[in-house]
Amino acid sequence: MFIEPQHGNTARGWIEVICGSMFSGKTEELIRRLKRARIANLSVKIYKPAIDTRYHPEHIVSHDENSIQSTPVDNSSVILELAKGVNVVGIDEAQFFDEGILDVCNRLALGGTRVIVAGLDMDYTGKPFGRIPDLLAIADYITKLHAICMVCGHIANYSYRKTDDQGQVMLGEKNAYEPRCRACYQKQH
Repeated sequence: MFIEPQHGNTARGWIEVICGSMFSGKTEELIRRLKRARIANLSVKIYKPAIDTRYHPEHIVSHDENSIQSTPVDNSSVILELAKGVNVVGIDEAQFFDEGILDVCNRLALGGTRVIVAGLDMDYTGKPFGRIPDLLAIADYITKLHAICMVCGHIANYSYRKTDDQGQVMLGEKNAYEPRCRACYQKQH
């Protein structure tokens, strides 16, 4: 869907996607980029899905316990209203957002905003997760991060679920998931 750019706007926005498995450092990288934008005196707003309350209800928090204030939202369309006039928008756990997240990111970028999105590219079954594949397709910049396989020590790009829960969405930490390389992941499936 084509969205008409705002006339007279000389700022150029873009979309960056940070993806990878659990424990690959996605949120850590998102926080790093957002803090650098603040150092550059840019206005920054951060959003996360309201369902993600693992570490803190209003912060995005990395597994290394770095954090930054964010606004939890139930629907991606809310981001458009809250982010008016902002230079940089950060969105964490984007795989949990509704289909509208694509339109939101496009509109923000066309309006001159730098949009930095982080999320899991695959679910625990190894299938594409949520809208992340679509965001990767429209992104201007993509960073794929890898964790370390907890079985063999090679690079890992799969999120292995250690529980019997079969639902696609299951918020968890180190007790529920571990990173695995392709070979070690396939041995368990």
